[in-house]
Amino acid sequence: MTLKGHIYKRGATYTYVVDLGKDPITNKRRQKSKGGFRTKKEAQAALAEILTEYHRGTYINESEITLKEFVKKWLELYSSTGKVKISTIRVRVHETNNILKYFKQVKLKDITGTMYQDFLLYLNTKFAENTLLGIHRTARMIFKKAVELKYIKSDPTQYSVIPKKQKTVAELESEEEIPKYFEKEELLEFLDTVKKLANPQYYTIFLTLAYTGMRIGELCALKWKDIDFKDKEIKIYKTYYNPTNNTIKYTLLPPKTRTAKRNVSIDDTLIKELKKHKTRQNKLKLTSWHDEDFVFTKIINYPGYPETPKQIELKMAQILKKSNIATLLTPHGLRHTHASLLAQAGVRLQEIMDRLGHQDDNITRNIYLHVTKDMKKEALQKFSKLMQNL
Repeated sequence: MTLKGHIYKRGATYTYVVDLGKDPITNKRRQKSKGGFRTKKEAQAALAEILTEYHRGTYINESEITLKEFVKKWLELYSSTGKVKISTIRVRVHETNNILKYFKQVKLKDITGTMYQDFLLYLNTKFAENTLLGIHRTARMIFKKAVELKYIKSDPTQYSVIPKKQKTVAELESEEEIPKYFEKEELLEFLDTVKKLANPQYYTIFLTLAYTGMRIGELCALKWKDIDFKDKEIKIYKTYYNPTNNTIKYTLLPPKTRTAKRNVSIDDTLIKELKKHKTRQNKLKLTSWHDEDFVFTKIINYPGYPETPKQIELKMAQILKKSNIATLLTPHGLRHTHASLLAQAGVRLQEIMDRLGHQDDNITRNIYLHVTKDMKKEALQKFSKLMQNL
């Protein structure tokens, strides 16, 4: 088809009109126009550019769709790939809401690189760096798809620059802080307090977290078939997801990364406690039970349903308040505790990270360096003492 166009004067300015032929679906005539040119020559130049692009095969008739409308389409496409976890989709929805709050009803094609850079500067005044990076990452995905589907010619995010806040002295100091974890004596005291004050299941829960370093979501998703008592191993390949904390509306999801899928060796102490816990649970199954093979479950309300991370966090906080332990931790702190005790036992950093299911983790590395630093000092002191006695 040969593209045709013409120019006409409208008031004090000029407008070009391009005939795009008939719509193949509606059979209606399609036209594209643009006005506001001060001279006829400017309008002719703009028209000539469009006609050249068309004959070269590079012309894109940018859509009149709004960003809000396209985001809806994009989320449908993104969710339908079968490769994205429910939890990730939830994050993307939250991030698109922040994008749409700023751009509101702006048309997709009207968003320029300058407008998008201003958006990033605005985000920098409202959010922490990680939140800003998350929103920017989602925006990049949206506009890249819009270009790919030929809704727009160019990606306004392509040459954007991420603004950086200058960190305060306090922030720089906090970066060097080592995350909290129990020392060996504190862990033993905590477990002893749990045994005295809480339901026996909680003792097994906290012992499992401390002796394996698994994430709390991995623990809540654990099933009996995942535990190999003969080979003394726990197979970890899923995580518990329940953003609403509604006991019966849980989902089991695959892990975020390839390294999170792993087999963790366990010792005789934990095996013994897990067997005792299984015996107790089998006696409780005589009542109405959601029998999906979960290891750690609700007992009174919704028996058999997996225990929730929130409830385990609350129980740990209650127990710590009643103890004499000064260090206040969440269940995730038991993961850090496991890493520190492995380091003290002389386990290498890579082996610790493999056991925890980390591909690369600065927190684990900082704990390891902190613990081994003290061990190196102790070794030097022993050497100095030996040399003084010669």
